[in-house]
Amino acid sequence: MPHYIMLTIDVEDSCQVENLRPCCPLSSWSSYELRVERNTHKLLDLFDSINLQPAIDNLRTKNSLKATFFVLGWIAERLPNLVCEIARRGHEVASHGYGHELCNKSSTEGLKEDLAKSKKLLEDTIGEPVYGYRAPSFSISDDILKMIGEAGYLCDSSYNSFAMHGRYGRISLNGHERRGIAYRLSEGFYELPISNLQLFPPSTLDTLGILAHFRHFFLPWGGGAYFRLIPSWVFKRGVHSILGKDGAYLFYMHPWEVDPEQPRPEGTTAFSRFKHYTNLGKTEGKLRKFLQRFSECRFLSCHEHLKQECLTGSTGLT
Repeated sequence: MPHYIMLTIDVEDSCQVENLRPCCPLSSWSSYELRVERNTHKLLDLFDSINLQPAIDNLRTKNSLKATFFVLGWIAERLPNLVCEIARRGHEVASHGYGHELCNKSSTEGLKEDLAKSKKLLEDTIGEPVYGYRAPSFSISDDILKMIGEAGYLCDSSYNSFAMHGRYGRISLNGHERRGIAYRLSEGFYELPISNLQLFPPSTLDTLGILAHFRHFFLPWGGGAYFRLIPSWVFKRGVHSILGKDGAYLFYMHPWEVDPEQPRPEGTTAFSRFKHYTNLGKTEGKLRKFLQRFSECRFLSCHEHLKQECLTGSTGLT
């Protein structure tokens, strides 16, 4: 069986990331040049340029690269043609909320409104259902997860199991069925007969067998700043380890990470500048080499993975 890689892209501009929030509040976003369109096109063109090896299970079937783009509603309102172009190229359009507010800092009613508003906005834009959601900065909890499911989403990628990041939320995975890197929420999670919501956490590297004194320690290996900071050969070895263990790997990044010329607002801390700007000029080339190195894998969107699971009878999706 081929290994699977799920590429996920958080479609937001550089001024909208949480690291820069103190100097770039929502009220200031309109004053910045929108650079996300050209940067997203860079990624779309890069994905189209990768020659994947034929699918192992059918040599006559083209193995095309499909990704999931979690689009910020604020961006979708201003750049609807970009959202339609993502869908036209065969990728999945999913929600990243509207204004990049942390879910665990929002009121219950405010979050419910955000979940519904961003979903409807994207659906109206592309004329198709939107199935996926990712919380800004992985700000998740069990209660928030229930609200995501109740809002009608079927795929969620809001949980990052790396425990040493202060903004990442925590959930209980006890009792939920795991298949590879994905989790299907157990029946009754919403106090309803059936739950269709499936979780797709960004991949982490288990140090078991690598660092004997940290048997239960997980290193962040899903992308973002970690992809930019970790040397390529080390990162690829980690991905090989994850694929060998789980049979699948989930990667995430942002369009601004291929934009070394982006503006640098004043007032950011030295640590925020380090995390945000380091190696931006190398990311596009590094990503190309990464995709070429794993060209024998199948690249699925989150919803494609869910449909595949449906065909095996493991979900209630119809």
